[in-house]
Amino acid sequence: MPVQPVLDATDPQTWGPAIDEAVNAISRGGLVVLPTDTVYGIGADAFDKEAVAALLAAKGRGRQMPPPVLVGEVATLDGLATDVPEDARRLVEAFWPGGFTVILRAQPSLQWDLGDTGGTVALRMPDHPAALALLKRTGPLAVSSANRSGSPAAQDVADARDQLGESVAVYLDGGQAPGGVASTIVDATGPALRVVREGAVPLDELRRVADVEGLQDLPEAGPDQAAAGDPEDDE
Repeated sequence: MPVQPVLDATDPQTWGPAIDEAVNAISRGGLVVLPTDTVYGIGADAFDKEAVAALLAAKGRGRQMPPPVLVGEVATLDGLATDVPEDARRLVEAFWPGGFTVILRAQPSLQWDLGDTGGTVALRMPDHPAALALLKRTGPLAVSSANRSGSPAAQDVADARDQLGESVAVYLDGGQAPGGVASTIVDATGPALRVVREGAVPLDELRRVADVEGLQDLPEAGPDQAAAGDPEDDE
C-alpha cells in the first residue's frame, strides 16, 4: 500500500478540495497531518475513541501521554472545560489564536477518551489559516506533534510523512511551519496558574496579563501534571 499523497493547503483560494479530503478522513475515523503556527500536527476526531487510540499508536506512545485538543474558536472553551479561572480566561483572550496551551478541568459530561488525563484537558487555538479552516468544519481535534515518539517534531509535511507514513490518511501541506517552537503550556487546574512548558509565548508576556508561576517556581512534576501537558508533545 503506497504512502498517502500530500495535498496542497497553502492557498485559501485553492485549498478547498484538500480541506474536503481531510474533513472526510476525520469523519471516517482517520488521521490527518495538518500545519499549525508552531509545528506540524497529527490530528483525530477528539470524540472518536478509536481514532485517538490510532493517533497514539501512530506516534508510538501510550495512554499516559494524552494529546492536547485544538479548537477553531474561543467560544468552544466553555463547552470543553469547566471551572475556568478568570486569569486563564484573560490569557486565552490575549494569546488565542496562538502558541498558548491551557490545561483545564474537562467537562465531566463529555463522551470522549483522550487517555489518562486525570479529568483534565489541554486546549489550544492555533493561529494558522489552514488549521482553522479544518477545525471550523470538524470541531475539536485531538492533535499531537507530527512525529514518532522520541523524534523531533516535523517542521514540514515531508518530514511528517517520513515519520508517520501509512498511519495517516491525509497529509495537508501548508509549507514550512512558521513558528517552529512548541506552544507554551500553563496549568490552570490548581490554586495558582503555573507554566509547565516554556515555548512560543514567553513568561514575561504571560505575566503582563495574569499572575503566572514560572518553571523555576515549580516543585518536581507529579504524575497528573505529566499526563496533562507532557513536555514531549509539541502541539
